[in-house]
Amino acid sequence: MDINTTRRRLLKGLAAGAAGLAAAPALAREEEESLTAAVGGQAPANDAGRGIDAGTIAEAEKLFDVRYTDEQRQQILVQIDNWVERMARLRAVDKPNTLSPACVFDPRLRGRSYREQRNRVRTSGRDAGPLPAAEADIAFAPARTLGQWIRRGRITSRALTELYLDRIARHAGGLECFVTVTADIARAEADAADRDGRAGRWRGPLHGVPYGLKDIIDVAGVRATWGAEPYRDRVAGADAAVASRLRAAGAVLLGKTTTGAIAYGDRWFGGMTRNPWNPEEGSSGSSAGSASAVAAGLAGFAIGTETLGSIVSPSQRCGTTGLRPSFGRVARTGAMALCWSLDKIGPITRDVEDTALVLAAINGGDDADPASLDIGFEADARATARGMRVGWNPAWFENRSDGDRAALAALRDAGAEMVEVGLPELPYDALLAVVEAESAAAFEELTLSGRDAELSWQDPPAWPNTWRRARFISAVDLVNVDRLRRRVMEEMDAVFRDADALIAPNFAAALLIITNYTGHPCLALRTGFSQQPTRTIFGGPAGDDAATHRVPHVTSLWAPLFEEGRLIALGRAIEDRLGVAAERPERFA
Repeated sequence: MDINTTRRRLLKGLAAGAAGLAAAPALAREEEESLTAAVGGQAPANDAGRGIDAGTIAEAEKLFDVRYTDEQRQQILVQIDNWVERMARLRAVDKPNTLSPACVFDPRLRGRSYREQRNRVRTSGRDAGPLPAAEADIAFAPARTLGQWIRRGRITSRALTELYLDRIARHAGGLECFVTVTADIARAEADAADRDGRAGRWRGPLHGVPYGLKDIIDVAGVRATWGAEPYRDRVAGADAAVASRLRAAGAVLLGKTTTGAIAYGDRWFGGMTRNPWNPEEGSSGSSAGSASAVAAGLAGFAIGTETLGSIVSPSQRCGTTGLRPSFGRVARTGAMALCWSLDKIGPITRDVEDTALVLAAINGGDDADPASLDIGFEADARATARGMRVGWNPAWFENRSDGDRAALAALRDAGAEMVEVGLPELPYDALLAVVEAESAAAFEELTLSGRDAELSWQDPPAWPNTWRRARFISAVDLVNVDRLRRRVMEEMDAVFRDADALIAPNFAAALLIITNYTGHPCLALRTGFSQQPTRTIFGGPAGDDAATHRVPHVTSLWAPLFEEGRLIALGRAIEDRLGVAAERPERFA
């Protein structure tokens, strides 16, 4: 019933009552009930069943840092019970993880144009050379080199697949980096790749190359456990868009790599994924297994996902190269939704050029992912950094790693023009409310049913407590956080009008948070090594000795929306000058 119409009818009925019509009192009561139901009102007496009174409202005010008068609290009580009831009925509606919100995040700003790109990647043209005799030299080769060896008949995809399966059997258990090894699928796909090759049907540079897939991405008939106890027996019914595209590119699935439970950290229901450079520490997360497997030479490349650091952070820990694409560039159909306005899928590889080849294979939108976009992807691995304007800020590099400063020097040496930039002082950490609220909605059933108790990690920063706390995020505050997000998008757009890219330590100046929320792409690449004590991420046990370990260091580059090609050119310029990308962890070399 239309509220305005109901109000007019109510007033008419009240006027008739004043004129002495006998039916008016009954009509007034009927219409008043309809009106209060329509706008969410209830008589205060009905609140007693829920135990809500003025004292309840007064205590709740403390959670939101507001203060009401006694009269205002009484007004709230008139409607609050009906409002709570509506939300209770909403919770009873089935909302599968695949059901996305009606409001869809778009990182593009109105009034801004974005360059049209063809789907084209130009490789460096470096010759793969002869096949090495040593197994490890093959296993640690870049994916494009593996593809060249297969195409030139130096090794078959089946032989390469068996090599990786053997390494997985020997090393993956200690690293806890694979949750499911799909040996039968791998052998069948490798044989198909070899048959296609003999028939001259080459599917691209990844043809026959074995890879690992993060376990929040579906493959039909294979477990996709999301790393969490409540889903450890979940089996996917259909392929994710990314899995289908990699199969079409001729890549060979070795298995599902571990992820921190529900895409957080490096702890999963089977243990804690380890860093190959120091197996006493976790590999960070949540693309924990993907980074660990690539760093240990257990796959040619891997696929990770990032909501708020889940490609960059394990790449930093394990020394891999991670490319977080622009938001919307890669369809997430068939991948677990954690935060619909933040989730992204991207490659984890051993060097910069490989990230371009993998991104080219998985790029593109899909109708089933309303936030996905059909944006072409161009990259030229032979492009120079000379003349490119790279933004930086001296404060970002104060007291930072030698690797960060070496990357800065490498860009200068490559002829890039370094431009000093800055960001306004804003409460960027307020943006975290988005991931807390969206993830709490995505996994509401776990919270309300009490099944969140099945998750092994129950500390204050863990998901169970985060989602319970998220119930107390004010809807008004959340809308204002979204308005702040728009402001930050505009600020970053202004920064990129003065710079072709940015460089900084991974976690400097809140750039990891900022660019995840604005949707800008990030390339994390190895720039050196440092001595570090055994580290951890939330929830993972740290070592109890004071010894330090030589571990890789990674630095980040960011670019304007959909300009990942600039990151490839700049990343290669750094990588070529520093010469640290090819070093391997001794235990697995």
